[in-house]
Amino acid sequence: MDPCSFVRVLVGNLALKIPVASRPDRSGVHPSSTPCYCKITLHNLPCQTAPLPILSLEDTNAGAVAVAESGLASVFHLSRVELERLAGNSIFAGKAKLQVAIYTGRRGTTCGIYSGRLLGKVKVPMDLKAADGKAVVYYSGWVNVGKSNKGPSAQVHITVKSEPDPRFVFEFGGEPECSPHVFQIQGNLRQPVFTCKFSCRNPAVDRNVRSRSLPTEMGSARSWLKAFGSEKEKPNKERKGWSVTVHDLSGSPVAMASMVTPFVASPGTDRVSRSNPGAWLILRPGDGTWKPWGRLEAWRERGGGNGSDALGYRFELLPDATTMTPSAAGVSLAESAISMSKGGRFLIDLTSSAGSRGCSPGGSPKSSGDFGYALWPFAAYRGFVMSSTVAGEGRPAGAGGPVVEVGVQHVGCTEDAAAFIALSAAIDLSVDDACRLFSNKLRNELQPRGTSRDGGFL
Repeated sequence: MDPCSFVRVLVGNLALKIPVASRPDRSGVHPSSTPCYCKITLHNLPCQTAPLPILSLEDTNAGAVAVAESGLASVFHLSRVELERLAGNSIFAGKAKLQVAIYTGRRGTTCGIYSGRLLGKVKVPMDLKAADGKAVVYYSGWVNVGKSNKGPSAQVHITVKSEPDPRFVFEFGGEPECSPHVFQIQGNLRQPVFTCKFSCRNPAVDRNVRSRSLPTEMGSARSWLKAFGSEKEKPNKERKGWSVTVHDLSGSPVAMASMVTPFVASPGTDRVSRSNPGAWLILRPGDGTWKPWGRLEAWRERGGGNGSDALGYRFELLPDATTMTPSAAGVSLAESAISMSKGGRFLIDLTSSAGSRGCSPGGSPKSSGDFGYALWPFAAYRGFVMSSTVAGEGRPAGAGGPVVEVGVQHVGCTEDAAAFIALSAAIDLSVDDACRLFSNKLRNELQPRGTSRDGGFL
């Protein structure tokens, strides 16, 4: 099946020129020493905030450097449906605009009131009908901000461009612990491509699990599991022994998410803490055995002002298993948090991480119109990588499973896609079950025979 059409809108190369004032303002602070930031919006998509490098209007040499170093400021992802809605056959067709609101002062609020002062707004018209299938630069250069009757006005440099970002879209037919089918979505077509097998075993009872298709996979992978996490029995509450194996339609295992570090309640609490997170190992088959591909750590963070807890997570890509040692460090690809009650989206997007400080801004004498790419230890992983929807804990019975998007450039074979499917299953299980408060009972399907009611092994 073909991938789904996506477009990403990139905003970057931001810099602000402010005229040199003949005398300081009433606060005695020169405008060029005041921090500035901007709020970037596109239609009804969530607003994004970015800092603004500031320089004197007369300092042209510093201006070129500041623009070149500002890099990428924000990214908006548009699906085919969103693109058609913004550029469809309506009275607003062809009139989509990206707006940049520029503020002086520090970000944040004081007593509920935003502390920044609005300096002006810049709007960039975008013909999104031309964005489908090719890269488009909508604007790159300097533009005046506001109006000034007493001299030169402030100017902002901005580059706005779009580029195609096709993705494969997959949807779990149910929750990962229910061993569902996984479907590939393309428009109105929904085709099964994988099956998931959830396993919840007691290591003290079953230490000889073998896959029917890879008879040596778990035995030869045992050393890796011991290297990344222990199976030693512990007297305190813990959740362990979970795994999700992804099979292709022929029944062959093509990826696995295995819980290698138990999710353990911190002493004196009923929660998994950041100081002692649980962990999953994402494995792929190779040379008749399982090889580690990535490691996901997860923990429960206490709620802030809104009182809602969050799932903290960290995902790192591991070096080639044939050359690494158990102590070898991986490369962090994602670290963030997801609301435990509302859920959210697990995202790996290295678009902004790939920005190179050495690139020339669009509109400069050496301009390429690009934001450039820095050297990356795993050069294949850059730009948008994947996203997965995550439902909050306490989801209703029979709720649908995660929806996973994977950038086409990161899928060269079935095992590539399956690894991301296994990763999304691991993050989903972490939110709703593995990081559930230990005072709450786990569902029966998550407790193997011989377990206590709170999820710890007897």
